[in-house]
Amino acid sequence: MRMRHYPALLAGFTLSMSAFAAPADGWTLPVTMKKLDNGLTVIVSEDRTSPTVGVSVVYHVGMRLEPKNRTGFAHLFEHLMFQGTPNAPKGIFDTTITGGGGWNNGSTRPDFTNYIETVPSSALEPILWLEADRMKTLDFSATTLKNQQDVVKEEIRVNVKNQPYGGFMWIDISQHAFQKWENNHDGYGSFEDLENASLDDVRAFHRDYYGPNNAVLAIAGNITPQQGFALAQKYFGAIPARPVPKGTDFSEPLNTAEKRLQQSDALAQVPAIAAAWKVPERGSRDQAPVAVLAELLGGGDASLFYQGLVKGREIALNVDILFGLTSPWEYNGPTLMTVHALYKPDSSADAILKAMDEEIAKVAKDGVDDATLKRVKTRMLADWNNKLESFVNRADTMAKLQVLWGDANVVNKIPGWIDGVTSSDIQRVVKTYLVPTNRTVIDRKPAAMIEAAKTAATSAPTTTAPAGVNK
Repeated sequence: MRMRHYPALLAGFTLSMSAFAAPADGWTLPVTMKKLDNGLTVIVSEDRTSPTVGVSVVYHVGMRLEPKNRTGFAHLFEHLMFQGTPNAPKGIFDTTITGGGGWNNGSTRPDFTNYIETVPSSALEPILWLEADRMKTLDFSATTLKNQQDVVKEEIRVNVKNQPYGGFMWIDISQHAFQKWENNHDGYGSFEDLENASLDDVRAFHRDYYGPNNAVLAIAGNITPQQGFALAQKYFGAIPARPVPKGTDFSEPLNTAEKRLQQSDALAQVPAIAAAWKVPERGSRDQAPVAVLAELLGGGDASLFYQGLVKGREIALNVDILFGLTSPWEYNGPTLMTVHALYKPDSSADAILKAMDEEIAKVAKDGVDDATLKRVKTRMLADWNNKLESFVNRADTMAKLQVLWGDANVVNKIPGWIDGVTSSDIQRVVKTYLVPTNRTVIDRKPAAMIEAAKTAATSAPTTTAPAGVNK
């Protein structure tokens, strides 16, 4: 994701959820789809409530598919997509969109790279022209490449190297929880790998992964499907399809032994912990129960971990749960559910883990009462629907679901999947996934705290046993 908008930060089985009825008051979004002759999938979701549109172009490539010894390359390439083309030099993309009252951004994730815009519907055509133009080709130049290599390196400095905790809860934890390079390397990239990226790498990456047959275009808002498909054909239809390299097998089983390590942090003021469990593959019957479980454990102040660790035992300062850099619905390979918490210096990682395990054991033994489960589901459904109120979020969600699931209509199925989760489902996934043998833990402590402990240990007085007594 480009720094100016950077936030504070295997194909799966077919999901069979036919037994889960959609909630009675569910909101069904219109989803109309067409595939152009060149392989581009086009999705239109008409909504006349605002004279605006949201646009998303999602390419089926991300950190898992970047070249070996080129860590961070998918992210670097995302930046290069904003550096102009022979037809629209650098700056034209941004000024055209903002000049029409719009906004744009892009981001890179393990399984996709997305480019999003929102504008008044009267300004839609220039956006589609610009997106089609950079799908055709880019301004491949040594100057542009060097500039963006420096930009990404600075982003790493700002968001990782010079930040307390430095993203250890998603970068470092993945490096230790996963076995395969595709899953465990740093998607931000090493400086050495970024500097070694060449113009030939850039050209090959665009050729291999940025063709129309490896992309989904979604438009949501003040437009009819007929209008959307006509515009897509007008601007994208003549772009030829290109061969896409076959991906590697990056599937992994659950872990069978707990991994624990301690890290030193020169910038942190209080210690922190990240505890991560591998979760089911996309499409598993356990996916929705794990999503609900995550909300039960760490979704807000009413969650079990917040009430148990922050309010009850008063050993943690906060508790958050994340699924890498995505959501529990937007991944297509091995993924972690990670609990991240800052904790009090007079406590310990062992105490935090013991408290987590106690809360997890209660759920495994007793399940979830009806009132609590209803509250958790209501919060999840409200968050889901609130997100989709935004046209750009709606378009982006549909495009990503089409890329990952092969079905943009998953956007209308997820509420029913959430609503269908039962207490016994929760118990099953707790006992299957949230077990110590499937857990990876990083205890991130302030450097001063570690040094103080070392000094105390070395300066502690030693006792001498009386003669004739074995110590």
